Amino acid sequence: MPEEVLFQSEGSQSRAEIASYLRRVADKLDAGGDITLTAGEQSVTMTPSAQPTFEVKAEREGPTDSPGELSIELEIEWAEGGDVGNGERGGGLEIE
Repeated sequence: MPEEVLFQSEGSQSRAEIASYLRRVADKLDAGGDITLTAGEQSVTMTPSAQPTFEVKAEREGPTDSPGELSIELEIEWAEGGDVGNGERGGGLEIE
């Protein structure tokens, strides 16, 4: 399935700044509201479904014999125009 990027922002941030962004997203999810992303002239508003799919991934990219780049990816996904998840249940995730 082709992918269309609706919004993208990337830049160096402090851990505190990233935590603040994540708290705002969490607050919007708790409230059941829209999430609006804005950077410069770009802006997109999205309304996550009541039961989206949540994917968490920890990755290491680069050669196996030398330092690479580490990442934690958090993804919230739902069907466009619908309020139905994909049926998968993600029991057991813990973040400490």
